[in-house]
Amino acid sequence: MANSTALTDDRVNQRNAVIAAFLGWTLDAFDFFILVMVIQAVARDFNRSIPAIALTLTASLATRPLGAMIFGVMADRFGRRLPLVLVILWYSMFEVLSGLAPDYVIFFIFRLLYGVGMGGEWGVGASLAMESIPANKRGLVSGLLQEGYATGYLLAAAVYYVVYPRWGWRPMFFIGGLPALLSLFIFARVKESRVWHESRTSWRTYGQALRENWRLFVYIAVLMTGMNSISHGTQDMYPTFLIRQHHFGVNTVAAITIISMLGAICGGLVFGFFSDRRGRRRAMVTAACLAICLIPLWILAFNPVVIAVGAFLMQFMVQGAWGVVPAHINELSPNEIRGFFPGFAYQIGVLCASGVAYVESVLGEHFSYTQSLGFTMLVLFLFAALVIALGPERKGETFHAARMVSTEAAD
Repeated sequence: MANSTALTDDRVNQRNAVIAAFLGWTLDAFDFFILVMVIQAVARDFNRSIPAIALTLTASLATRPLGAMIFGVMADRFGRRLPLVLVILWYSMFEVLSGLAPDYVIFFIFRLLYGVGMGGEWGVGASLAMESIPANKRGLVSGLLQEGYATGYLLAAAVYYVVYPRWGWRPMFFIGGLPALLSLFIFARVKESRVWHESRTSWRTYGQALRENWRLFVYIAVLMTGMNSISHGTQDMYPTFLIRQHHFGVNTVAAITIISMLGAICGGLVFGFFSDRRGRRRAMVTAACLAICLIPLWILAFNPVVIAVGAFLMQFMVQGAWGVVPAHINELSPNEIRGFFPGFAYQIGVLCASGVAYVESVLGEHFSYTQSLGFTMLVLFLFAALVIALGPERKGETFHAARMVSTEAAD
């Protein structure tokens, strides 16, 4: 009877950890993509160019490593729950303040500070979820977790469809403050993972683990540069491409974006499941190569229905590759520093890829958005596929303390 109760408790804890991580990433992405949907409106109100507003996207991405470092170290030293709550409150607050910004400079500063919270969420949430579930289910749950990002984009498009035509862009940012309510669920229902309790280390051991794994850190950072480049390169300026290149209205842009994110969610789950069977790298390389084949359909079609099909299939492949990422880089990361290591390497990749949307916007204004997105993404998909193929893999890695740490050493 006691064993049955313990098993039930474990399943409940697993479920709650995955729900918390999924919703945290969903609502984080929702807050980010609200701006993606209204770049032109914000540019008009602040009397700035589209590249100037695209630069605020770059600003949010550029400060993400700072958040990953601060909240990641907190997660390794004090547990996953408290940093996850703090990071959600942080990005919710600056999302609301962004909607109140009186001018471009203040708006830019708030987007910088928002990025700190955005950067802290993924590493803490992903480590909590991946440590809480069985190894043979990591790929599928990884796909589910990562597609919180696509779900957030989908929700942003839906809010754009409903709210923007009636009330403009500022109320959309006010709605972005609702994720703060998620902190109540985390405090009430989420427990720390056993892996964190087993792997707590002293600062000295923590530093030693970092020194011993610096080459792996560099590799993951390069990998995440490629992955973030293909994600932001296919998503951030795509609504602007639909508006400027095809002159679509709000409803059409929102509908195509929603359809593309449904493709993303399906792709993340399919390739995540595939990675459990055939390997992480094989799944990711396959998705990236198929995405290259889809570039012509993605940007050269003119009929809205065909464009929606191309957008669906493109995001199926892009987020198919991404769906493997939480499992893949958490399996590569050392137990003692899993709260910090994968999240910070991820956000260094974000920093390195943060200029993609700005570059695409500049090229799009000087040439065309079709040419800009097509050429940029061909190069970036090839780069990402090569980095994935040349890297290591530890599918099914057991998560437990690498060594027993004495009470004294653990402070």
